[in-house]
Amino acid sequence: MEFFCYHRDRPGSLPLRQELVEQHWSYMDRYASEMIARGPTLADADGAPTGSVHIVDLPDPAAARSFAFDEPGYQAGVYRDVLLRRWRNVLGRTMWEFPGGRTGGTRFLVLGLASGEPADACVPPDRDELIAYGPLLSDDESTWLGTAALVRAPDPETARAVLTPDRYADIEVHHWQFGGRPS
Repeated sequence: MEFFCYHRDRPGSLPLRQELVEQHWSYMDRYASEMIARGPTLADADGAPTGSVHIVDLPDPAAARSFAFDEPGYQAGVYRDVLLRRWRNVLGRTMWEFPGGRTGGTRFLVLGLASGEPADACVPPDRDELIAYGPLLSDDESTWLGTAALVRAPDPETARAVLTPDRYADIEVHHWQFGGRPS
């Protein structure tokens, strides 16, 4: 079962986040084989971290909740909230298999929250610019709750265009970069 997890930083928590970076990486190392994508969202103005995205394949919703809420930054108060949803890997690959590689170009998290009839169920035409893409679902997969994508695009407006605007209550676009330990 694939899950999308987005920890959003609490204002003023950057020093605590930096203090816990090794604990965060060590925790995430335990999930290396289950990881589909990971990385921080970044502020437009200065590139400071604003959140942390993890897309991970876990056995069940209870394991996903444990993954999200046992994370050291969450336990220490780095994050103001957590979005945790079932997710379906429409591309069938991990971020490490993205044809565009780890560097080059600007990358974004595009998060569309919604309800009702599913939208954007098919992969957009420019598949090669998608790092990860899939629907957000209820735990039992019976209800569509939106769409989450990691995309390489020249600007936020182009990134936002991967989702159909009038089908979502809100579409968020955040700068994002590949995460994990520096090599």
